[in-house]
Amino acid sequence: MSRVVVTGGAGFLGSHLCEALLARGDQVVAIDNLLTGSVDNIEQLFAAPGFTFVEHDVSQYVWVPGAVDAVMHFASPASPADFERIPIQILKVGSLGTHNCLGLALAKSARFFLASTSEVYGDPQVHPQPETYWGHVNPIGPRGVYDEAKRFAEAMTMAYHRSHGLDVRIVRIFNCYGPRVRVDDGRAVSNFLHQALLGKPITVYGDGTQTRSFCYVEDEVRGFLALLDGEITGPVNIGNPTEFTVRELAEMVLEVTGSSSEIVHQPLPVDDPAQRQPDLTLARTTLGWEPRIGLRDGLERTAAWMRGLLT
Repeated sequence: MSRVVVTGGAGFLGSHLCEALLARGDQVVAIDNLLTGSVDNIEQLFAAPGFTFVEHDVSQYVWVPGAVDAVMHFASPASPADFERIPIQILKVGSLGTHNCLGLALAKSARFFLASTSEVYGDPQVHPQPETYWGHVNPIGPRGVYDEAKRFAEAMTMAYHRSHGLDVRIVRIFNCYGPRVRVDDGRAVSNFLHQALLGKPITVYGDGTQTRSFCYVEDEVRGFLALLDGEITGPVNIGNPTEFTVRELAEMVLEVTGSSSEIVHQPLPVDDPAQRQPDLTLARTTLGWEPRIGLRDGLERTAAWMRGLLT
Protein backbone atom coordinates (compact mmCIF):
# COMPACT_ATOMS: atom_id res chain seq x y z
CA MET A 1 0.00 0.00 0.00
CA SER A 2 1.22 3.49 -0.91
CA ARG A 3 0.03 6.96 0.03
CA VAL A 4 -0.32 9.04 -3.12
CA VAL A 5 -1.03 12.76 -3.50
CA VAL A 6 -2.96 13.56 -6.70
CA THR A 7 -3.17 17.24 -7.62
CA GLY A 8 -6.10 18.06 -9.88
CA GLY A 9 -7.79 15.08 -8.24
CA ALA A 10 -11.31 16.41 -8.87
CA GLY A 11 -10.69 16.88 -12.58
CA PHE A 12 -11.48 14.55 -15.46
CA LEU A 13 -8.23 12.57 -15.51
CA GLY A 14 -7.40 13.12 -11.85
CA SER A 15 -10.68 11.64 -10.63
CA HIS A 16 -10.24 8.48 -12.71
CA LEU A 17 -6.66 8.20 -11.43
CA CYS A 18 -7.80 8.54 -7.80
CA GLU A 19 -10.37 5.80 -8.40
CA ALA A 20 -7.77 3.45 -9.91
CA LEU A 21 -5.27 4.04 -7.10
CA LEU A 22 -7.90 3.35 -4.44
CA ALA A 23 -9.06 0.23 -6.29
CA ARG A 24 -5.59 -1.27 -6.03
CA GLY A 25 -5.32 -0.50 -2.31
CA ASP A 26 -3.43 2.80 -2.22
CA GLN A 27 -4.36 5.71 0.02
CA VAL A 28 -5.09 8.93 -1.87
CA VAL A 29 -4.93 12.60 -0.95
CA ALA A 30 -6.67 14.53 -3.74
CA ILE A 31 -5.90 18.25 -4.00
CA ASP A 32 -7.94 20.55 -6.25
CA ASN A 33 -8.95 24.22 -6.23
CA LEU A 34 -12.11 23.34 -8.24
CA LEU A 35 -11.35 25.95 -10.91
CA THR A 36 -12.14 23.41 -13.63
CA GLY A 37 -12.56 20.27 -11.51
CA SER A 38 -15.74 19.35 -9.67
CA VAL A 39 -16.59 17.56 -6.44
CA ASP A 40 -19.22 15.71 -8.50
CA ASN A 41 -16.34 13.80 -10.13
CA ILE A 42 -15.17 12.35 -6.83
CA GLU A 43 -18.30 12.25 -4.67
CA GLN A 44 -18.38 8.45 -4.96
CA LEU A 45 -14.89 8.30 -3.40
CA PHE A 46 -15.60 10.15 -0.14
CA ALA A 47 -16.87 6.99 1.52
CA ALA A 48 -13.84 4.99 0.38
CA PRO A 49 -11.31 4.05 3.06
CA GLY A 50 -8.05 5.92 2.58
CA PHE A 51 -9.45 8.83 0.53
CA THR A 52 -8.96 12.46 1.55
CA PHE A 53 -9.89 15.61 -0.36
CA VAL A 54 -8.23 18.99 0.18
CA GLU A 55 -9.50 22.11 -1.60
CA HIS A 56 -6.34 24.08 -2.37
CA ASP A 57 -4.57 25.91 -5.21
CA VAL A 58 -1.17 24.27 -5.73
CA SER A 59 0.14 27.54 -7.18
CA GLN A 60 0.33 28.42 -3.48
CA TYR A 61 2.56 26.57 -0.99
CA VAL A 62 1.65 22.87 -0.78
CA TRP A 63 2.01 20.70 2.31
CA VAL A 64 0.53 17.34 3.26
CA PRO A 65 1.02 15.97 6.81
CA GLY A 66 2.35 12.44 7.20
CA ALA A 67 4.21 10.08 4.92
CA VAL A 68 3.83 10.40 1.14
CA ASP A 69 5.12 7.81 -1.35
CA ALA A 70 4.23 9.59 -4.60
CA VAL A 71 3.11 13.02 -5.77
CA MET A 72 1.19 12.88 -9.06
CA HIS A 73 0.84 16.40 -10.48
CA PHE A 74 -2.26 16.54 -12.69
CA ALA A 75 -3.48 20.02 -11.72
CA SER A 76 -3.99 22.22 -14.78
CA PRO A 77 -6.81 23.51 -16.92
CA ALA A 78 -6.28 21.61 -20.17
CA SER A 79 -8.99 22.52 -22.65
CA PRO A 80 -8.88 25.00 -25.54
CA ALA A 81 -11.74 26.94 -23.94
CA ASP A 82 -9.45 27.67 -20.99
CA PHE A 83 -6.49 28.94 -23.00
CA GLU A 84 -8.08 32.35 -23.59
CA ARG A 85 -10.30 32.38 -20.48
CA ILE A 86 -7.69 31.73 -17.78
CA PRO A 87 -4.23 31.85 -19.41
CA ILE A 88 -2.38 33.21 -16.38
CA GLN A 89 -3.75 30.51 -14.07
CA ILE A 90 -2.56 27.88 -16.58
CA LEU A 91 0.94 29.36 -16.63
CA LYS A 92 1.03 29.62 -12.84
CA VAL A 93 -0.01 26.02 -12.16
CA GLY A 94 2.52 24.77 -14.72
CA SER A 95 5.35 26.79 -13.19
CA LEU A 96 4.68 27.69 -9.54
CA GLY A 97 2.42 24.68 -9.06
CA THR A 98 5.00 22.27 -10.44
CA HIS A 99 7.70 23.87 -8.28
CA ASN A 100 5.57 23.55 -5.15
CA CYS A 101 4.68 19.92 -5.87
CA LEU A 102 8.32 19.06 -6.58
CA GLY A 103 9.19 20.65 -3.23
CA LEU A 104 6.63 18.44 -1.49
CA ALA A 105 7.99 15.31 -3.19
CA LEU A 106 11.55 16.24 -2.25
CA ALA A 107 10.63 16.91 1.38
CA LYS A 108 8.82 13.57 1.62
CA SER A 109 11.41 11.56 -0.39
CA ALA A 110 8.49 10.65 -2.66
CA ARG A 111 8.38 9.77 -6.34
CA PHE A 112 7.20 12.71 -8.46
CA PHE A 113 4.94 12.07 -11.47
CA LEU A 114 4.32 14.88 -13.95
CA ALA A 115 1.30 14.84 -16.24
CA SER A 116 2.65 16.51 -19.37
CA THR A 117 1.04 16.57 -22.79
CA SER A 118 1.40 15.96 -26.51
CA GLU A 119 0.96 19.74 -26.78
CA VAL A 120 4.70 20.02 -26.09
CA TYR A 121 5.12 18.86 -29.70
CA GLY A 122 3.06 21.81 -30.97
CA ASP A 123 2.18 21.59 -34.67
CA PRO A 124 4.62 18.75 -35.31
CA GLN A 125 6.98 18.49 -38.26
CA VAL A 126 7.79 14.88 -37.34
CA HIS A 127 5.06 12.25 -37.61
CA PRO A 128 4.27 10.21 -35.56
CA GLN A 129 5.84 11.98 -32.60
CA PRO A 130 8.54 10.14 -30.61
CA GLU A 131 9.65 11.39 -27.21
CA THR A 132 12.97 12.46 -28.75
CA TYR A 133 11.22 15.09 -30.89
CA TRP A 134 11.68 18.60 -29.42
CA GLY A 135 8.51 20.02 -30.92
CA HIS A 136 7.36 22.96 -33.04
CA VAL A 137 5.58 25.37 -30.70
CA ASN A 138 4.56 29.02 -31.04
CA PRO A 139 5.43 30.32 -27.54
CA ILE A 140 3.44 33.56 -27.90
CA GLY A 141 0.28 32.22 -29.55
CA PRO A 142 -2.96 31.58 -27.61
CA ARG A 143 -2.15 27.86 -27.25
CA GLY A 144 1.34 28.73 -26.03
CA VAL A 145 0.18 29.29 -22.45
CA TYR A 146 -0.55 25.57 -22.07
CA ASP A 147 2.25 24.28 -24.34
CA GLU A 148 4.94 26.35 -22.64
CA ALA A 149 3.61 25.74 -19.13
CA LYS A 150 4.02 22.00 -19.69
CA ARG A 151 7.40 22.36 -21.41
CA PHE A 152 8.61 24.42 -18.43
CA ALA A 153 7.15 21.84 -16.03
CA GLU A 154 9.13 19.09 -17.78
CA ALA A 155 12.32 21.19 -17.57
CA MET A 156 11.75 21.90 -13.86
CA THR A 157 11.06 18.22 -13.17
CA MET A 158 14.28 17.14 -14.86
CA ALA A 159 16.22 19.89 -13.03
CA TYR A 160 15.04 18.47 -9.69
CA HIS A 161 15.94 14.99 -10.90
CA ARG A 162 19.47 16.03 -11.87
CA SER A 163 20.18 18.52 -9.07
CA HIS A 164 18.48 16.78 -6.12
CA GLY A 165 18.37 13.15 -7.24
CA LEU A 166 14.56 13.20 -7.06
CA ASP A 167 12.90 10.09 -8.46
CA VAL A 168 10.63 11.36 -11.26
CA ARG A 169 8.30 10.15 -14.01
CA ILE A 170 6.97 12.22 -16.94
CA VAL A 171 4.02 11.18 -19.10
CA ARG A 172 2.92 12.90 -22.32
CA ILE A 173 -0.84 12.51 -22.73
CA PHE A 174 -2.51 12.36 -26.15
CA ASN A 175 -6.15 13.46 -26.62
CA CYS A 176 -7.81 11.56 -23.80
CA TYR A 177 -11.61 11.32 -23.50
CA GLY A 178 -14.27 9.47 -21.55
CA PRO A 179 -16.87 9.91 -18.79
CA ARG A 180 -16.45 13.05 -16.63
CA VAL A 181 -14.82 15.08 -19.41
CA ARG A 182 -16.26 18.60 -19.30
CA VAL A 183 -19.01 18.89 -21.88
CA ASP A 184 -18.18 22.53 -22.62
CA ASP A 185 -14.39 22.28 -22.71
CA GLY A 186 -13.87 22.84 -26.44
CA ARG A 187 -12.27 19.48 -27.19
CA ALA A 188 -13.51 17.58 -30.20
CA VAL A 189 -14.96 14.44 -28.58
CA SER A 190 -16.88 16.24 -25.83
CA ASN A 191 -18.03 19.01 -28.17
CA PHE A 192 -19.26 16.63 -30.86
CA LEU A 193 -21.04 14.27 -28.46
CA HIS A 194 -22.70 17.14 -26.61
CA GLN A 195 -23.87 18.78 -29.84
CA ALA A 196 -25.08 15.50 -31.34
CA LEU A 197 -27.06 14.48 -28.25
CA LEU A 198 -28.75 17.89 -28.15
CA GLY A 199 -29.48 17.79 -31.90
CA LYS A 200 -27.35 20.86 -32.52
CA PRO A 201 -25.00 21.31 -35.51
CA ILE A 202 -21.61 19.63 -35.03
CA THR A 203 -18.94 22.31 -35.41
CA VAL A 204 -15.82 21.12 -37.21
CA TYR A 205 -12.99 23.64 -37.26
CA GLY A 206 -11.29 24.02 -40.62
CA ASP A 207 -11.97 21.46 -43.34
CA GLY A 208 -11.79 18.55 -40.89
CA THR A 209 -8.77 16.88 -42.51
CA GLN A 210 -6.56 17.54 -39.48
CA THR A 211 -5.88 14.32 -37.59
CA ARG A 212 -5.93 13.29 -33.94
CA SER A 213 -5.40 10.06 -32.00
CA PHE A 214 -7.99 9.54 -29.27
CA CYS A 215 -7.29 7.47 -26.14
CA TYR A 216 -10.05 6.27 -23.84
CA VAL A 217 -9.53 7.23 -20.20
CA GLU A 218 -9.42 3.65 -18.89
CA ASP A 219 -6.47 2.86 -21.17
CA GLU A 220 -4.78 6.15 -20.32
CA VAL A 221 -4.94 5.60 -16.55
CA ARG A 222 -3.64 2.05 -16.95
CA GLY A 223 -0.65 3.60 -18.72
CA PHE A 224 -0.13 6.10 -15.90
CA LEU A 225 0.06 3.33 -13.32
CA ALA A 226 2.45 1.30 -15.46
CA LEU A 227 4.76 4.32 -15.68
CA LEU A 228 4.40 5.16 -11.98
CA ASP A 229 5.38 1.62 -11.00
CA GLY A 230 8.04 1.21 -13.68
CA GLU A 231 11.71 2.10 -13.72
CA ILE A 232 11.86 4.58 -16.62
CA THR A 233 11.96 8.32 -15.97
CA GLY A 234 10.49 9.33 -19.30
CA PRO A 235 9.04 11.32 -20.89
CA VAL A 236 6.81 8.52 -22.19
CA ASN A 237 3.97 8.95 -24.68
CA ILE A 238 0.70 7.40 -23.50
CA GLY A 239 -2.06 7.56 -26.10
CA ASN A 240 -3.81 5.63 -28.85
CA PRO A 241 -1.82 5.53 -32.11
CA THR A 242 -4.86 4.98 -34.37
CA GLU A 243 -5.23 8.22 -36.31
CA PHE A 244 -8.56 9.74 -37.38
CA THR A 245 -9.43 12.93 -39.19
CA VAL A 246 -11.67 15.27 -37.24
CA ARG A 247 -14.30 14.81 -39.95
CA GLU A 248 -14.17 11.03 -39.42
CA LEU A 249 -14.65 11.57 -35.70
CA ALA A 250 -17.71 13.76 -36.32
CA GLU A 251 -19.23 11.12 -38.61
CA MET A 252 -18.60 8.36 -36.06
CA VAL A 253 -20.24 10.45 -33.33
CA LEU A 254 -23.34 10.77 -35.53
CA GLU A 255 -23.41 6.99 -36.02
CA VAL A 256 -22.91 6.20 -32.32
CA THR A 257 -25.55 8.68 -31.10
CA GLY A 258 -28.03 8.19 -33.93
CA SER A 259 -28.22 11.95 -34.19
CA SER A 260 -29.51 13.83 -37.23
CA SER A 261 -27.27 16.84 -36.50
CA GLU A 262 -25.62 18.41 -39.50
CA ILE A 263 -21.86 18.98 -39.69
CA VAL A 264 -20.91 22.63 -40.11
CA HIS A 265 -17.49 24.18 -40.53
CA GLN A 266 -15.94 27.09 -38.65
CA PRO A 267 -12.55 28.80 -39.05
CA LEU A 268 -9.52 26.86 -37.80
CA PRO A 269 -8.13 28.19 -34.48
CA VAL A 270 -4.66 29.75 -34.41
CA ASP A 271 -1.81 27.18 -34.22
CA ASP A 272 -4.19 24.21 -34.40
CA PRO A 273 -1.98 21.15 -35.13
CA ALA A 274 -2.42 19.50 -38.52
CA GLN A 275 -1.45 16.06 -37.18
CA ARG A 276 -1.10 14.40 -33.80
CA GLN A 277 -0.16 10.74 -33.31
CA PRO A 278 1.99 9.13 -30.60
CA ASP A 279 4.94 6.89 -31.33
CA LEU A 280 4.36 4.21 -28.68
CA THR A 281 7.63 2.31 -29.10
CA LEU A 282 8.90 3.36 -25.68
CA ALA A 283 5.66 2.56 -23.82
CA ARG A 284 5.42 -0.85 -25.49
CA THR A 285 9.03 -1.86 -24.93
CA THR A 286 9.62 -0.48 -21.41
CA LEU A 287 6.15 -0.67 -19.83
CA GLY A 288 4.48 -3.44 -21.82
CA TRP A 289 1.55 -1.06 -22.30
CA GLU A 290 -0.68 -0.34 -25.24
CA PRO A 291 -4.33 0.73 -25.55
CA ARG A 292 -7.13 -1.84 -25.80
CA ILE A 293 -10.28 0.21 -26.33
CA GLY A 294 -11.11 1.37 -29.85
CA LEU A 295 -12.65 4.72 -30.68
CA ARG A 296 -16.17 3.45 -31.42
CA ASP A 297 -16.33 1.49 -28.17
CA GLY A 298 -15.00 4.47 -26.21
CA LEU A 299 -17.45 6.86 -27.87
CA GLU A 300 -20.36 4.57 -27.03
CA ARG A 301 -19.33 4.48 -23.37
CA THR A 302 -18.84 8.24 -23.23
CA ALA A 303 -22.12 8.92 -25.03
CA ALA A 304 -24.00 6.70 -22.54
CA TRP A 305 -22.51 8.68 -19.65
CA MET A 306 -23.27 12.02 -21.28
CA ARG A 307 -26.88 11.03 -22.01
CA GLY A 308 -27.33 10.43 -18.29
CA LEU A 309 -25.83 13.83 -17.57
CA LEU A 310 -28.14 15.62 -20.01
CA THR A 311 -31.40 13.92 -18.92
